[in-house]
Amino acid sequence: MTDTDTSVTGQDHDGVEAAGALARRVVENVERVIVGHRDEIAHILTAVLGRGHVLLEDVPGVGKTMLARSVAASFDGSFKRVQFTPDLLPADITGVNVFNQKTGEFDFRPGPVFANVVLGDEINRAPPKTQSALLEAMEEEQVTVDGETHTVPSPFTVVATQNTVERDRTYELPMAELDRFMKKLHLGYPDADDEAAMLDRIVGQHPVDDLTPVATVEDLRDARDAVSTVTVEEPIREYVTRLARYTREEAQLGVSPRGSIALLRAAQARAVLSGRSYVVPDDVQTEATVVMPHRIRTGRDGQSGTEVVAAALDTVSVE
Repeated sequence: MTDTDTSVTGQDHDGVEAAGALARRVVENVERVIVGHRDEIAHILTAVLGRGHVLLEDVPGVGKTMLARSVAASFDGSFKRVQFTPDLLPADITGVNVFNQKTGEFDFRPGPVFANVVLGDEINRAPPKTQSALLEAMEEEQVTVDGETHTVPSPFTVVATQNTVERDRTYELPMAELDRFMKKLHLGYPDADDEAAMLDRIVGQHPVDDLTPVATVEDLRDARDAVSTVTVEEPIREYVTRLARYTREEAQLGVSPRGSIALLRAAQARAVLSGRSYVVPDDVQTEATVVMPHRIRTGRDGQSGTEVVAAALDTVSVE
């Protein structure tokens, strides 16, 4: 089975049940640190299970980085963090060839992109040239340096954050990069009760320091394989196609075919999280709100991507 095959009809019930149990364990583990964002945690897990990447966008200080760290700490795989700054170079991310005087040859020194989970912190503080260093890894799970290709670890997920303030000191992410993120999420401020609970937890040692893995990398690989077996019937596939076409007709730039594939994969993972081995329209509708909007530019009458997707979900029916 290939990564793009989302129409599989065979069902691995044991694998689906195990994948769902893994996802629920991770959600509960992350909630030991993160308060009041269960939906966002679930969205990150469905992206990871659906072989996607996540962009967290919000104002500083609402827990974007801590959320990414908590998810990464729930697996026993490798984790690397890259702090994006204006002077960061592409080689600082991908790695560089260094001349070895003993052997007389160049040795490749891998950069932080070579990890199972890569956190790109404040990704929009680096110029587009540096941001583009992630493009090949995010799409093809490999990096090419000086003409030589190196495969990144599997599984591989990028979780990036960007703040929505200080626009004069940041760079807009190019559409080619945005389109490679399966989901774009917003956390927002916690309500009073959640903030009080958060303050109570961090008195003394921060709970993230005590977080231990609840799944192995092999568990995650198996869960991803199980998600890819979730059944997507033809009416569901046609529904996703019509949603994407609606956005293309109602905006200058609509959802790409890559976005349609991402929506199907996310819906498969959502079905697993709900304990099902088949996708229903609710799975697509839940995921569409975070998979599609960031791929859309300027709808009719200046509608935002979120408004265009909301209109699509109201207008397009499942046949």
